[in-house]
Amino acid sequence: MYVNRLQRLLMTQTSTQANANICQHLKRAAQNMPTGLAVAVQHAKQGQFTYQEIDFASLHQQSDMIAKGLIQYGITRGMKAVLMVTPSIEFFSLTFALFKAGIIPILVDPGMGIKNLKQCFEESQPDAFIGIPKAHIARRILGWGKGSVKQVINVGGSGLQRWLANATSLETITEIGRNEAYPFEMALLKPDDMAAILFTSGSTGTPKGVVYSHAMFEAQISALKDDYGIAPGERDLATFPLFSLFGPALGMASIVPDMDASKPITANPANLFAAIEQYQCSNMFVNPALLERLGQAGEQTQHKLNSVKRVISAGAPATISSIKRFSKMLNPGVQVLNSYGATESLPISMIGSDALFTTSELTDQGKGICVGKPISSVNISIIAISDQPMPRWDNVTPLAPNHIGEIVVSGPMVSQSYYQRQQATKNAKIFDGEVYRHRMGDVGYLDDDGLLWMCGRKGHIVDAKRGQQKLKRFYTIPCERVFNTHPQVKRSAIVGVEVAGDTVPVVCIELNKDIVCSTANVLYQDLIKLAEQYPHTEGINRFLIHPDFPVDVRHNAKIFREKLAVWAQAKWRE
Repeated sequence: MYVNRLQRLLMTQTSTQANANICQHLKRAAQNMPTGLAVAVQHAKQGQFTYQEIDFASLHQQSDMIAKGLIQYGITRGMKAVLMVTPSIEFFSLTFALFKAGIIPILVDPGMGIKNLKQCFEESQPDAFIGIPKAHIARRILGWGKGSVKQVINVGGSGLQRWLANATSLETITEIGRNEAYPFEMALLKPDDMAAILFTSGSTGTPKGVVYSHAMFEAQISALKDDYGIAPGERDLATFPLFSLFGPALGMASIVPDMDASKPITANPANLFAAIEQYQCSNMFVNPALLERLGQAGEQTQHKLNSVKRVISAGAPATISSIKRFSKMLNPGVQVLNSYGATESLPISMIGSDALFTTSELTDQGKGICVGKPISSVNISIIAISDQPMPRWDNVTPLAPNHIGEIVVSGPMVSQSYYQRQQATKNAKIFDGEVYRHRMGDVGYLDDDGLLWMCGRKGHIVDAKRGQQKLKRFYTIPCERVFNTHPQVKRSAIVGVEVAGDTVPVVCIELNKDIVCSTANVLYQDLIKLAEQYPHTEGINRFLIHPDFPVDVRHNAKIFREKLAVWAQAKWRE
């Protein structure tokens, strides 16, 4: 149910009070379960595993010391600090220390590429740079934060690496804090004050800094408690750094496996299975790439995840086959909870795997992907598709059920702005009284039961044209899922190609390498017959086989259609 007028009024009244900080949850956990496990970090070497552990009381105390050290060092409340530290005890201690001190962490995805990283730092103008030696070396060579960064702190590394980083060590900062005898009092801020800047990955466009408030973090914690049912004392296999921070805030231990969190597809399943077994993890957060990789490994070894009672998948739509394969490792009744959202607004809706299986036939017929009903406090609307800014909600008329349009969301976990991106904020936000609604950049529809169906990115729509005359509109997911039912097709992507002044739909095909394929002409005829079965694919009769789709590093699922469009246009001219 959406926040009503009275709730909004109460939120407005309390937003003037300086009483917010996500670390208050850590403080309570340290008081209520001081010796309870907060974080365990796995180290794998030649099939042998060791674990570094810290309890809630120690994590609280250590982050207090670091917070005091940061302030004495000159990194103070309101300053911005880039944080490029691999998942570790230090990562948790540092992040909570920054929040406690009222310092604003800037979190970026290292997999977004050097050019995008530099742009992020130029836009955010950080005052400090905290990172591992590799990050500092890159900072010095590539000029990251040049002109704004005044303090640099190094975390970990060998003697030579530390020397190359040319930065004050975290140990020094901690020692400064330890020598300050006064009891630390965390900064209390207004709920709508900026708490962090999280940059989008850039997999569907230019990375943008999303302004996170303390109220947003609180709303996400509430959703994990109330909608996902996470309770204190649980243990989570933490494969995504940002989500792993919510563990200690929920009184849940974060178990960090030995893997590259920026490239989950490269993870060694044996490491993750060992960590789950060692700590009897009850919760897992996995993206589609990792879901597929673990499912394949589990199928080969007949592995079982008997302690797991909840699996959360997010980041991109997971395939039905991946979910079914992975679910073989779970006990009967344990769900894979597929979450829909974005950096700007997460989570928005959720659907369990059992319910998803019942909608899969409709998905294969091109009805879109069902992503469930909105979670508590979230409102979802569908509006007419437009590239123009929409300043006010009272000038917008939502579409009726079963009509495809832009997905617009509102709720307490929805961001209100991008950092230093005024035009992007105007394009993505619609003012509705005291708050902004967010245009997701996705298209879809609500059905008669209030279920949300996703039909792809707005920017990936293909409009067939004869000259300037629009003939037909093609949405990515409804079209591609039809062709993906062919056994020889691993995945497909529809793009627009210019042919003699007209825009025509062309479907790029990546073949399933596990199946012996027929000739291209036979395959194309099969796909044309498939297209003719449905009104939304009728008229598609051009196909190109691509050897290996360009996809994002983290999820291995978000197709770089812009690159495919350029490739398809060039192939068509050959």
